[in-house]
Amino acid sequence: MDRLETRELVYFSALADELHFGRAAENLGITQPVLSRAVARLERRMGVRLVNRTSRKVELTDAGDTFREECRRLLRRLDAAVRRTRQSAHAAGPAIAVRPGTGSGFLPHVLRRYDGPEPELVFTYDTTGAVRDGTADAALVCLGSEELGGLRAIRTGTEDPVALVPRGHVLAGRDGVVVADLRGESSYRDRCPEAGLDEILDRVALGRLITVVGSTVVDRLPEEVAAVPVTDLPSTTLAFCWSPATRNPHLRTLVRSLAEDALPGSAATA
Repeated sequence: MDRLETRELVYFSALADELHFGRAAENLGITQPVLSRAVARLERRMGVRLVNRTSRKVELTDAGDTFREECRRLLRRLDAAVRRTRQSAHAAGPAIAVRPGTGSGFLPHVLRRYDGPEPELVFTYDTTGAVRDGTADAALVCLGSEELGGLRAIRTGTEDPVALVPRGHVLAGRDGVVVADLRGESSYRDRCPEAGLDEILDRVALGRLITVVGSTVVDRLPEEVAAVPVTDLPSTTLAFCWSPATRNPHLRTLVRSLAEDALPGSAATA
């Protein structure tokens, strides 16, 4: 089999996130027929069915679910290779892994004492894995949801869960919602797309996405998006973690600045 192209991995990852050819194609900036043909060609080349298509929905097969995770891993490693190459040419800022919709709004506060090259954000659900495999130098994590064994960490703050909905949506005017309310909406995704916050907010504003994020994004919402507290989900404690083996010279400066604002009881080593 000919070696797969990066473009094919990106196309399939977009479809796997949306499970809708039209929305995935729009996010990619291509037409739906182009995406459909690309996925069909990918399935032929690999010799396996990756998605089950019906007139009503798109579902990943077991092989498709496996390939989605492999695509994400490969794309992260490719990004890491580019970043490390750039670092070898000039002193780049540290790369920080964050979960989509969680923590990115908190980073301006986290970085307020940091005086160095601007950090790069790496959006992924496996934030600690990104630190361990070199895709990122550090990560902003939710304590209790990820294994920190072998990593050092500082507790940096807390945030509450909020649902992002279009401003004119029926849920937008409520004082609070529960997860069952959200699951009744066709555009609800319990797994926030692996994308930057601006892209996530654009999807919500256009009525293509409802999802739960951390409350620290509230100050960054556009007028078209509302945040509603989710009352049956717990608040989370955020921590900044890194590997002792990380070589980025600016990470030590960043960690020192974080230590000045760390929550009481923060541990130096997880």
